[in-house]
Amino acid sequence: MHSFIPPNRFFPYLTWTEVQAMPDKANVVLLQPVGAIEQHGPHLPLIVDAAIGVAVLGKALEKLNSEIPAYALPPLYYGKSNEHWHFPGTITLSAQTLIATLTEVAESVYRAGFRKLVLLNSHGGQPQVIEIVARDLHQQHEDFMVFPLFTWRVPHCASEFLSPKEKELGIHAGDAETSLMLSVLPDQVQMQKAVAEYPHGLPEESLLSMEGKLPFAWTTRDLSQSGVLGDPTVATKEKGDRLLDSVSDGWVQVIQDIYKFQQPSAWKGKY
Repeated sequence: MHSFIPPNRFFPYLTWTEVQAMPDKANVVLLQPVGAIEQHGPHLPLIVDAAIGVAVLGKALEKLNSEIPAYALPPLYYGKSNEHWHFPGTITLSAQTLIATLTEVAESVYRAGFRKLVLLNSHGGQPQVIEIVARDLHQQHEDFMVFPLFTWRVPHCASEFLSPKEKELGIHAGDAETSLMLSVLPDQVQMQKAVAEYPHGLPEESLLSMEGKLPFAWTTRDLSQSGVLGDPTVATKEKGDRLLDSVSDGWVQVIQDIYKFQQPSAWKGKY
């Protein structure tokens, strides 16, 4: 049941009495992986985002100093994936359902005495939802430290092998994701079906962009016929192994930082 997560770091394997007796629960780091079940082109399985998030977290928890208390919650495989819903197989929650689900999970761990929760998101279509949940939870419980984080935003080595075009436009099922999947779930990758396709019809000489500071709303079929946005044909397991090691190193540092983190409180005791 623990998949890539080390069994001694998998929260559901604890008993309720072990949770009750856990020392210094306010500084225990709980991590909730949030993924998606959505199309990733003809060569990758629907589980890509969830698989990458759990694999990276598992590798990071293997490397983490055993004295730092950190546990993975069961992954939430479904996410807000309606930009992909024209492609068969995609399963999506509404933003409202995802918000409610994550909020109720967080309230449950808060009631148990935990005060540090990471929402570890691996799907590019829902960072804003994760951030809303985190802000609202902290507003509701001032001593609840909630971290809305994205798997890929830690320092990593991808820029060493991605082409400039891939770094700019390869946002879905391209070189990086395919390489990482070749490392963690190679039997589920069908490289003979991989096709390269970059976004069609993007505005030229414009401040507007697909993502970034001035984005426009889009669904995947606006931009791609295959569902791919990038070039997976150049992906390799060797790149994926390097990526897994590099991204998980970044997450070791993040977990260490969260363990030491204390919420700023400029107004504490003011009134």
